[in-house]
Amino acid sequence: MNKELSSLYPSILWENFAHICSIPHPSKHEEKIVAWLKEWAKKNNIECLQDKTGNLLFRKPATPGMENRTPVILQGHIDMVPQANSDKKHDFTVDPIEPIIGEDGWVKANGTTLGADNGIGCAAGMAVLTDKNVAHGPIEVLLTVDEETGMTGAFGIEKGFLKGEILMNLDSEDEGELYVGCAGGMDATIEINYKKEKTSPDMVGVSIQLMGLRGGHSGMDINAGRGNANKISVRLLKKLINKVGFRLASWNGGNMRNAIPREATLSGAVLKDKYDLTREIIDDFAKTIKKEFALTEPNMEIKVEKIALPENIITPSDTLTLVNTVFALPNGVMRMSDSMPDLVETSNNLAIVETTEKSAKIYNLMRSSVNSAKDAVGDKITAIAELAGGKIELTGGYPGWNPNMNSPILKTMKEVYLKKYGKEPKIKAIHAGLECGLFGLTYPDWDMISFGPTIRHPHSPDEKVNIESVGKFWDYLVETLKNIPIKK
Repeated sequence: MNKELSSLYPSILWENFAHICSIPHPSKHEEKIVAWLKEWAKKNNIECLQDKTGNLLFRKPATPGMENRTPVILQGHIDMVPQANSDKKHDFTVDPIEPIIGEDGWVKANGTTLGADNGIGCAAGMAVLTDKNVAHGPIEVLLTVDEETGMTGAFGIEKGFLKGEILMNLDSEDEGELYVGCAGGMDATIEINYKKEKTSPDMVGVSIQLMGLRGGHSGMDINAGRGNANKISVRLLKKLINKVGFRLASWNGGNMRNAIPREATLSGAVLKDKYDLTREIIDDFAKTIKKEFALTEPNMEIKVEKIALPENIITPSDTLTLVNTVFALPNGVMRMSDSMPDLVETSNNLAIVETTEKSAKIYNLMRSSVNSAKDAVGDKITAIAELAGGKIELTGGYPGWNPNMNSPILKTMKEVYLKKYGKEPKIKAIHAGLECGLFGLTYPDWDMISFGPTIRHPHSPDEKVNIESVGKFWDYLVETLKNIPIKK
């Protein structure tokens, strides 16, 4: 455990977060952190339940004098997105996260994602359960599993598991903002089969690496103008195929559906007498693309080198089909919201391209706060896949969360923030998938809101959390719990 973190305010929250960082917990590998949380609950005499999906629920009675307050649920997710820089050797299923307290007032990790999304929210819920100075009514803390790769935990929530009536989601990433709505999402997976043929001895093997992109959250950072490693790679491939007859052997770009892809690696072959020209084209393209993304991707690099000649390469016609498909697929912001300024309504993240001996798979994540628009993007991607002769699956669809501007908890939290900080919080919706949308299907009467500290660049190794904002987030949470309305 990083003892330096517990020197920050509030120490009880940061100490919990340090423990979370010390235990591996990437999506779909939460068993170690779940075991530790069960032991933590037992040690602190806190009631702990686990449902069949793996979600953990902790319960604590009201503090004296608060028994008549409306029951509250504090909610976060215990998994994290595993992303590391290319020069960082890190096994997220074994190695702990290494938090670093920066002199600039932020905490980040050493070459990896930090997991402040949503480890800080989980740590805050845990702190409420153990801090004897926090006044609250009947309270539950719900920690869900596998939020980042499919919202599995939220999908698995069953009616009757929870008793609370107000849900406070602790998974937003701007202090001073209250979120009352979010986008829904859907996955699109395309598979394109191809044939391979033997390389000829007059060829030389070529490896191309695109790296150094910033990546980021495929919802909240989708409008930041960042480069997508797969979309940049396909532009380069088109040039190489047209100018030197480049033959593709493999293509692997991106590794998480909900992260903007930061890196891509391609291998293939060209005729030996075309290698120097190939390097020139790549170097020229690198200069051009770096100018194009000069402000948003200052650290982008493209490296090329000779490698052992691949034994097999994809046929020219099948390569063209794959390349044209990736080229045609939408990526980025597709429409801005008409109802809320600066909110992305609809987007697609062309997240992963991976090749095997017989086929390529292309993974997309669509988001929209308008269900019909989300479905239309799915139809568009389906049309492109069908034109390419590929197979497509649309899966993992989840609903958005419609804002309720008459929400009682929204009214309470606006009043508390104004009284405590002398200004009103901003009321927003988010272009990301919060679990609130799914909870609303099972518990339609819940009054829900989402808030959190300031986190930047989640889902990338640049992820960081602002120290001062964590203190404000904690103080605000404590004061809100003290002012929860009396149960009607």
